[in-house]
Amino acid sequence: MSQGVRTRPEGSGQPLSEAYDTALLDLDGVVYAGGSAIAHAVDSLAVARSGGMRLAYVTNNALRTPDTVAAHLTELGIPTGADDVITSAQAVARLISEQVPAGARVLVIGGEGLRVALRERGLVPVESADDDPAAVVQGYGGPDLPWGRFAEASYAVRRGVPWFASNTDLTIPSGRGIAPGNGAAVEVVRIATGAEPQVAGKPLPPMHRETIIRTGAKRPLVVGDRLDTDIEGAFNGEVDSLLVLTGVTDGAQLLAAPPQHRPTYVDADLRGLLTGQPEVTGDGAGFRCGGWTATAGADRLELTGDGEAPDGLRALCAAAWTAAGEGSCTLDGGKALARLGL
Repeated sequence: MSQGVRTRPEGSGQPLSEAYDTALLDLDGVVYAGGSAIAHAVDSLAVARSGGMRLAYVTNNALRTPDTVAAHLTELGIPTGADDVITSAQAVARLISEQVPAGARVLVIGGEGLRVALRERGLVPVESADDDPAAVVQGYGGPDLPWGRFAEASYAVRRGVPWFASNTDLTIPSGRGIAPGNGAAVEVVRIATGAEPQVAGKPLPPMHRETIIRTGAKRPLVVGDRLDTDIEGAFNGEVDSLLVLTGVTDGAQLLAAPPQHRPTYVDADLRGLLTGQPEVTGDGAGFRCGGWTATAGADRLELTGDGEAPDGLRALCAAAWTAAGEGSCTLDGGKALARLGL
């Protein structure tokens, strides 16, 4: 990763699948949406894999086991083994195992993914605060997790039992829209106890450490659709990142991104793995990419020219991020983004 504050997306003369040895791919919004593969994902990943790039799938969702995730991906046409999947459940289980004795009991507030990960680390999942747990762990347990589970966690945490969370994502995508995520459940216990959990998932270092341990990556590329988990996680891990526009992040959010949320590369979808990345040239007088030129005016961003939409967005990022420096760009980019259909 380049040192200092990033002021523009970088270029790459090589296809990204050749420049990096491992892609650390987020799932929802990158590979699939609502359970179905995103356009171009299956073919793009197949080409990247055939060229020698290792593909690893990194998810903050602690509900499903790696076997279940791998089976789903395989059904979509993306051959995947369980050892290609890294979950926040695995990251938090390792974090707990480093702080409690081997064979210790852990109160589980969540689903099967957490239980499997704890057993993998030699810990014993239990269901009650009265089972003498050495730790409490909270992870997404699905929409039908009983309210009483939060009370069970609260009883143990109030007794001084160390509290861990797989992640604190406030929302999670579903087939019907956006639903409360594990972060919302964590807030319930936080309000009841006044305590703070140790958190393992993206964007925090325990999750990045888990992916490196399990993949052995020497030059990884984080691929994601969320600025506050995927891209910030790459920033914290000091590795490069590719933002794809198939998920939750829109153009306005990208232009306003503070330094820790600015990706190394930006592309429309996973086809971006298979190509080089165009360089953004220019300075404060105008930033150019493809056929586009972007400038920062007194109160808004301006875009002139024509060409591919991602090139225009890259030029706008350079204008916005340069103007913002170490902050968030507040210039109006709505008209410029509308020209790109974003």
